[in-house]
Amino acid sequence: MKKILTLTLNPALDKNLTVPKLVPEKKLQCTSVTVEPGGGGINVSRAIHKLGGMSEAVYLAGGFTGNEFSALLSKEKIQSVALPIQGATRENFMVVDAATHLQYRFGMPGPAVDEAEWQQALNYIQQQTALDFIVASGSLPPGVPENFFARLALIAKQVNAKLVVDTSGKALQEAVKVGVFLIKPNLGELSNLYGKETLTQEELPVAARSVINQGGCEMMVISMGAAGAMLVSKEAQYIIKPPPVTVKSTVGAGDSMVGAMVLALSEGFLLEDVLRYGVAAGTAATMNYGTELCKKEDTERLFLKMKQE
Repeated sequence: MKKILTLTLNPALDKNLTVPKLVPEKKLQCTSVTVEPGGGGINVSRAIHKLGGMSEAVYLAGGFTGNEFSALLSKEKIQSVALPIQGATRENFMVVDAATHLQYRFGMPGPAVDEAEWQQALNYIQQQTALDFIVASGSLPPGVPENFFARLALIAKQVNAKLVVDTSGKALQEAVKVGVFLIKPNLGELSNLYGKETLTQEELPVAARSVINQGGCEMMVISMGAAGAMLVSKEAQYIIKPPPVTVKSTVGAGDSMVGAMVLALSEGFLLEDVLRYGVAAGTAATMNYGTELCKKEDTERLFLKMKQE
């Protein structure tokens, strides 16, 4: 079995609330309150677990919220390693207006992290053996340098692990300067990497291969929203469109997709099926409210349906 490690520098307690109607300057009674551990890499590990796979979730945690976060992960039976920091783990809020069925998402910036704290994450990974995949996903908290994922890329090469990076902005640009195994930009992020304001769908493979040929990554999966996703490598190119479903929430769809793709890669799926399984899991996640992520039965059903089309 391939060993997968996920890294989350800015995890969050995701609190999902429902109010009868969102009204300003009034005390609103919340119902359907759920609290879940979240953040890019954490959700990737949770998705892999839901799909029947295994991974180790490494994350920074501190304060009372950090303790609650770790307890929730343990309750879900996610194999994990919490690296201590002084600041308290952040909280995010998602409020559903029952009258309109609209969602309002509030993301907190996260605690400041000093050099000794973020360096322990790199040290931990550098000490690992027989590591096959590293998934670094999510935002960087205050205090973490923008070249953190680039530093991680160097370590991934040292430990002979395939690094998957799912982030944005300067952090993504710095990572591709060193070179990683897989990135998952959206259209805007790929445009920035390619140095063009906007890209047509016909230009996507050209832009992707430009990054690949410069050593930025070995393959790329481009998120195209409702149009699906495109996988591009030096030799291959595939587009998979999601099947129509009733969308209840898009929260966690991208993380579910990454988790499914990494699991599929670890199990030796053909590249087209890697993308297909990822799109199936991302679509399955949208069928659930809040941050519930994908369910295995939905993912498998959608995957088989797409293979038959």
